[in-house]
Amino acid sequence: MVVDQIFTATRFGLEYERLRIEAASHNIAIANTPNQPGHPARLMRVSAPYAASFNAMLGETGHGVPSQPVMLATDAATREEHDPSDPAADKNGMVSYPRVDMVSEMSALMDASRAYEANVRAFNSLRSMALHALDVGGNA
Repeated sequence: MVVDQIFTATRFGLEYERLRIEAASHNIAIANTPNQPGHPARLMRVSAPYAASFNAMLGETGHGVPSQPVMLATDAATREEHDPSDPAADKNGMVSYPRVDMVSEMSALMDASRAYEANVRAFNSLRSMALHALDVGGNA
C-alpha cells in the first residue's frame, strides 16, 4: 500500500534528521574539550545507506526501502592553544582541542531541526488524512 510506503519514507526522514541533530550537538559539545594524549577527538557524521530519491522510497523505481541511517565517527583535526596551567597541557604548554567549525555545525543543527519539523508536519498530515479516510469509509 502506498500510504505505508509514505509513512516509511517519513519515518526514515525523521530518523535521519534526529541523527543529524545528535551529531551536530555532539560536535558542538566537544569543541572546547581537550583531547586526551594519544586519543584524537572523534567528530560525528550521519550517512544514509544510499541517496534515495522520494520515488525510490515509494518503491516506484524498483529499489527497496533503505536501511536506517547511521552515525559515523571520524577523526577530528586538532587545534592547539598555549595554556601551561591546563592539566591537559603537554611539556611545551600546548593543549590540543578538536577543530570544530562552529558555523557549519550550528547551520547543520538549524537545518536538521527545521527538516525534522517538516517531517513531523508531513507525518501528521498523512496520519490525519488516513484517519479522515477511515471516518469517510465508516459512514458509507
